[in-house]
Amino acid sequence: MRRRRSRWLAVAALTSAVSVALAGCAGTDGAGSGKIDIKVATFGEFGYEQLFKEYEAQHPNIHLVSQVADFEAHHKGLATQLAGGKGAADVVAVEEQYIPQFLQSRDKFVNLADFGAKDLQNQWAPWKWEQGVSKDGSFVLGLGTDMGSLAMCYRRDLFARAGLPTERTEVAKLWPTWEDFARVADRFSAAVPDAKFADSAGTIYTAIFNQSEENFFSKADDSLIADRNPNLRRAFDIAASIGAKGQTARVTSYTQGWNVAVKQGSFAVMNCPAWMLEQIREAGGDGNKGKWDLTTVPGNSGNQGGSYLTVPKQGAHPKEAYEVAKWLTAPEQQKKIFLQSGILPSTPAAYQDPEVIGKTDPYFSDAPVGQIYASSADSLRPNYRGAKDSVVRPKFGQALGRVEDGKQSADQAWDEAVQQARDAVR
Repeated sequence: MRRRRSRWLAVAALTSAVSVALAGCAGTDGAGSGKIDIKVATFGEFGYEQLFKEYEAQHPNIHLVSQVADFEAHHKGLATQLAGGKGAADVVAVEEQYIPQFLQSRDKFVNLADFGAKDLQNQWAPWKWEQGVSKDGSFVLGLGTDMGSLAMCYRRDLFARAGLPTERTEVAKLWPTWEDFARVADRFSAAVPDAKFADSAGTIYTAIFNQSEENFFSKADDSLIADRNPNLRRAFDIAASIGAKGQTARVTSYTQGWNVAVKQGSFAVMNCPAWMLEQIREAGGDGNKGKWDLTTVPGNSGNQGGSYLTVPKQGAHPKEAYEVAKWLTAPEQQKKIFLQSGILPSTPAAYQDPEVIGKTDPYFSDAPVGQIYASSADSLRPNYRGAKDSVVRPKFGQALGRVEDGKQSADQAWDEAVQQARDAVR
């Protein structure tokens, strides 16, 4: 999931509010200019600002209005708007963990197949397309934007202090499996007692179970399998072990505490999808340039986030809204977004493009970020997200927090999370 730049969000939200207010004062369409208003609602930064200007220049009859909210408010707001029958934007971004939930409310969305979306199917990686459609393929809920294929960000200076390799290819050899990763945590903590190995147990856990085909729910019938899925328990146990040993900084991504920890170099590694690099850069500041590097994660794949553009039925201009979503998700635009903002495309034509593969990042020790993320994307095998994924998922993250805080053992935290999950889906 993306929970991006709070300062940017504040500015974007203000800009959106002003745009909507002006449009409301002057008229329904295009602020009285005769243009068609198409409101595009996203959470966090999607890299659309310049693209909006390009689209309006190419389509003089369209006026694009940006609406931005934070992750939770955005998705809860959409659910409320759909239930109430009003208030939804013309084009709405939906993060992948919410796709199964909104597929159950498909009657409230435009079937993009009606506008020819199936003709574009081969534009995306097959798994990306499949996540955005119904099981029988007849209903196309959304067109894929980005994906969150994983790399491992690590501090070269802290690895050197621990006596560990610092070159990215050698670092990758340290952890072919997550069990090996846990052993590296032990080595690091024994050598560098004044810094933590990882940011949090929760991010480790998420990366591990995202490499499995299923986690909380069965792909066959959407039943809860959290209590009997060995892959999920393995992920929990590995992450809980690292957390219980005090080897994590116990900071939640994108919070002020996380920002401070990144700036101060309080921990050595974190799982980082492409869109997180800007967050690290912003939190770390110029003083940390060249201290970070990237390599592959154990297992060399995994997906952490990614979204789709949908078209709710409430809008007055569904065809025009679809055309906006289609253009924004085309390979040409996805490539531009990656080169400008580092948000990884979900279309092979974009992420396999020589410019994308050749992209390096001086902040991260000139790491070949395009090559690393494209390689991860090619080997990615996403997992099934149940309709109540967004309800159940936090229970296990909170359980790991209790282990990190020393309030419960791993077994106690697991049992409580399983019971909470069962209660949540009843």
